[in-house]
Amino acid sequence: MKVITLILSIIAVALIIFNATKLNFDALFEGESQTALITILAALCAIVLLQVFRISKKIEKLNNRR
Repeated sequence: MKVITLILSIIAVALIIFNATKLNFDALFEGESQTALITILAALCAIVLLQVFRISKKIEKLNNRR
């Protein structure tokens, strides 16, 4: 599971970087920039969810040892 979450996190970071290049700071909430902002926020949410999942798996592993 650790490898899968790491790969998904890398994909999410790549999406953030790609969409950051699509931003037009003169018209941030119009057209393609708006889509890029939404995708960046979605990728950030995915990263947070994956990190919560990794932490919960660590806690589960520690509880199983006891």
